[in-house]
Amino acid sequence: MRISSLLALWMVLVFGGAMVAAKEPTPTTDQQADVSFYRDVRPIFQAHCQGCHQPAKPSGEYVMTAFEQLTAGGESGEAAVVPGKPDESYLMQQIEPIDGKAAMPEGRPPLSDAEIKLIARWIAAGAKDDSPASARPRYDAEHPPVYAAPPVITSLDFSPDGKLLAISGYHEVVLRDVETSDVEARLVGMSERIESAKFSPDGKQLAVAGGSPGRMGELQIWNVADKKLELGRTEGFDTLYGASWSPDGKLVAFGCPDNTSRAIEAKTGKQVLFNLAHSDWVLDTVFAVNSDHLVTVSRDRSMKLINVETQRFIDNITSITPGALKGGLLAVDRHPEKDELLVGGADGVPKIYRMYREKDRKIGDDFNLIKAFAGMPGRVFDVAFSRDGERIVAGSSNAGAGQVRVYAVEDGKEQMKIEIPQGGIFAVAISPDGKRVASGGFDGLVRIHDTASGELLHEFPPVPLTEDND
Repeated sequence: MRISSLLALWMVLVFGGAMVAAKEPTPTTDQQADVSFYRDVRPIFQAHCQGCHQPAKPSGEYVMTAFEQLTAGGESGEAAVVPGKPDESYLMQQIEPIDGKAAMPEGRPPLSDAEIKLIARWIAAGAKDDSPASARPRYDAEHPPVYAAPPVITSLDFSPDGKLLAISGYHEVVLRDVETSDVEARLVGMSERIESAKFSPDGKQLAVAGGSPGRMGELQIWNVADKKLELGRTEGFDTLYGASWSPDGKLVAFGCPDNTSRAIEAKTGKQVLFNLAHSDWVLDTVFAVNSDHLVTVSRDRSMKLINVETQRFIDNITSITPGALKGGLLAVDRHPEKDELLVGGADGVPKIYRMYREKDRKIGDDFNLIKAFAGMPGRVFDVAFSRDGERIVAGSSNAGAGQVRVYAVEDGKEQMKIEIPQGGIFAVAISPDGKRVASGGFDGLVRIHDTASGELLHEFPPVPLTEDND
């Protein structure tokens, strides 16, 4: 009996102690409160909420990009965040689901239980803002960016009526009058980097793809006449690329650094296409004439065809034979009336491909290739068809110098060549009437040339500069 008692006591001391040691300790009050707004909570709001609650689009008169406005609330008149009191915070009422549905994010799945609990813990701990000063928002329509030097230009697009030119800037897209070069609007959003800005087929809207590198991607859709942000949607954790409109104006597609291509409804923001056919960043997109297929190009050296309705990969348009393509593809455009595709990339050779295969694939083939134009120095960063489909323009960069060329589609002959010794060319566009070619790139200057003569018509920075207040 004594031995049994001693054995039992020994088992309690050894195994009981082990079990106590293995059990997770109950968090203390201080540990429960150890939630950082900047590290833990802000990324949740950035990913799910700020697209519709920012200065450019304050839905419900509620802005979540500035801390004071985030805690104050919107048109309801109720405090969104009451420090120390999650149950009295209107924000919690909006994000907590009932029967699987939550008021916010509107039209999207509710936040996860873990995200909701994290926000509640932050509020319970006093809802403090520990954001560094450098991370706090500085720009909106009333406080646009101030430039000492022109920004690198990554995107240019003429409006369908030829009156406006959309130019990428820092945190903004600038709309300039084509005839006078006057600034008509500065569309300031959340995205630090703007990668592409494209007018809708009717010219009433502007789709903008960009984001903040390593933090978020964002797609914006602006009302051009009202200069208001109609839709803001955050995607992933890096910048977005290659925005394009379906010809019927219903969808907007874009590429992502997570190797996906996606498309949303322009009116609602609902995602209707998600495809992972590429093995590297998707840098540009374009729809078929009938809006039923999407074409994407990538750093993985391929151009792919995707069915929009089924979201399925259909075909590799370019050759998949190793060595057939000597680098990534960076830009794509479609003939205005035919399903023929103009591409440019690392090999410096603009090419036109047919969208749909007419022969069975064979090893080493490149059957879809229609025409290859004379090579340009360095990499071709952007390409565009003229409205009549008779000409193409391409811009390249090589060893710090840029070049713009215009070719005739029928015979492939070079019609114009512009040398830009100050910096590479990253964006080109042809006016709807075909009379002007716009280009921009590393030196931050927009140049508009006469297509026929090559004469320089205008040269200007896209934004006002502090040095000359241009």
